[in-house]
Amino acid sequence: MNESDQQNGVLCMRTPRSVTEVPYVSQTPPAGLASLYMLCKRIYPDQCNPLQATTVIKYWLGGPDPLDYISMYNNPGDRMIGIPPHWHYISFGLSDLHGDNRVHNTTNGSDGPSGFGFELTFRLLKDSSETSPPSWPARLMQSLAKYVFRTGNTLYAGDHVSWHCGLDGSESRLQHMLMGEDPQLQVTVTPHGSVRFVQIVGACLEELQAVQRWNGPGVLQILKRHSVTGGSWLITNMRRGESMFDVDPSVHDEIADGIKTEGSNLCGISAHCSWEESNNRCDKALVYKSVEHSMNNLRIINNSRAPNGDLKETDGNSNYRSCELSELTQEQFIENVHLTFNLEAGLLLPFVLKGRIRHGRHFTFKALTGNATITFVAPSVSGSLVSDEKPFVAQGSWLQVLVPNSFLDTMESSLKFLNEPVMEPLPKTINWPDRNLTITINPDKL
Repeated sequence: MNESDQQNGVLCMRTPRSVTEVPYVSQTPPAGLASLYMLCKRIYPDQCNPLQATTVIKYWLGGPDPLDYISMYNNPGDRMIGIPPHWHYISFGLSDLHGDNRVHNTTNGSDGPSGFGFELTFRLLKDSSETSPPSWPARLMQSLAKYVFRTGNTLYAGDHVSWHCGLDGSESRLQHMLMGEDPQLQVTVTPHGSVRFVQIVGACLEELQAVQRWNGPGVLQILKRHSVTGGSWLITNMRRGESMFDVDPSVHDEIADGIKTEGSNLCGISAHCSWEESNNRCDKALVYKSVEHSMNNLRIINNSRAPNGDLKETDGNSNYRSCELSELTQEQFIENVHLTFNLEAGLLLPFVLKGRIRHGRHFTFKALTGNATITFVAPSVSGSLVSDEKPFVAQGSWLQVLVPNSFLDTMESSLKFLNEPVMEPLPKTINWPDRNLTITINPDKL
């Protein structure tokens, strides 16, 4: 008899040794799936039939979960190099498993990415008393996959997700996620294209903020230095009570120096934001309406370029889809602009100015729902729509805002209250009449 555990529509099954007896794995797996299975078998040759989470109703048959399978391997670690025993979760479904258009468009061919071009992995520290892997990481991976399928935004190493609750539903300090590269699973080529493996890494608030203010790859390297923060394989320990700053206080200065000399490589986030023309000439105002905490409330953060790639200064990944290209048509000069952000997004504004604009770069806020997009632009960024004569230009729902060097000190001073714990009542509105610019910071929705 199979061991099973069904939670939230995800069925976990201990598969028998004969794969022909398993109802959800065919005798001849589709080519994409078979390629990934073979890759896993090379790493885990003695675990041909790992515990596996599978959806009750497949996504292409109308089921809610995009990942066909999530395999859970028992990784013994390697004490010689400081790798502890842990559970290794690997998803199947973000890449093209079937190659017949049932889920993914196959027009990429074998030379391009397979499906979205990646699969998710997760490494969870194994408790000495555990005999089987917890199932909650499978639900977490399904949630991220739903976001990717819904928005088309792919994930890369260096990206991060602000989650705002314990990843396992507990009171754990690890309430956010960073994205790294899986140390054992390298890029592989399947019959339907290439597949990367993006590893989820649990992070606390202070580590998330360090990524936002500096860069994801740099923070991941710091986490790798100490076993308590994940070690070289970035293994998540949900009982971790110390941040990387608690383990090594000198990291504060290291990151501050990095921001000063390098700036930030984060150039786009999904957030609660909106913009509107603040006079009465414009009858179209794009306003984001908040939603309750759910999949629609995910903050997927990408180190990527601006909406349509027109801004020539780029760094990080080019996967930040912030506007539909069909909307980027006629340019419209806006005289007076009112920008609105929730507190979480607003707290980034001082670092946008310090880490991006002062280094001659741009930064984009993309509304969590709808197409409202706001890009702050430094004067030295080539290919932008704005100029000294036209500091606010809209192209469909995408607004570009020029921040001239002569205005930087004034703007930073006005937003200084966001550098510290915000004690002032919200909403708070800051107005610069001589710049025809207004910014309102709203409280975060509970």
